[in-house]
Amino acid sequence: MQDYLGPENAIWDDGEWVSWTEINQQIAYKEWGAKYPNADRSLVPIFEDLLGTAEHYFHLTGQHLPLYGVIGELFAAITIGLKLNKLCAPGADGRLGNDHIEVKTITPFKKHDFVELNTKGNFNKVFVVKVSPDFELAWRMIERKRLPKAKNGKIRLEWSDLPETRSS
Repeated sequence: MQDYLGPENAIWDDGEWVSWTEINQQIAYKEWGAKYPNADRSLVPIFEDLLGTAEHYFHLTGQHLPLYGVIGELFAAITIGLKLNKLCAPGADGRLGNDHIEVKTITPFKKHDFVELNTKGNFNKVFVVKVSPDFELAWRMIERKRLPKAKNGKIRLEWSDLPETRSS
């Protein structure tokens, strides 16, 4: 059942009432298209809600929720159009065309800007997301063939050593 629409909460347009909520949703949808042109736009509000929840919780408690891995994966999905794999799929977090992408996230509470990567996975590229202490996100991507040699199947990727991509 639809709520009452009238002059208090809607405008009359082309013979029908259009709610301000619907108008605001359409504006947000267009803004997301400009900010995230490769996105499945239905994921954008989920991403924004999770990031906002993590930030709000931190400001209330001084502690971090364990959401940053998911936030990083959703950020990859909306930023570069990554098609996410099923949860806990082995090898990579998603696909971009023919490439298998591993997503790693640098959390805002880390003292040093690096991630640990297991090179035994099936991936062609690594998408690294950095969440700053003020909850701004930046990303960089590197091809597997450009990674340093692994010791015991693991490598440490320093943010400063990754090729610059762009921020969002």
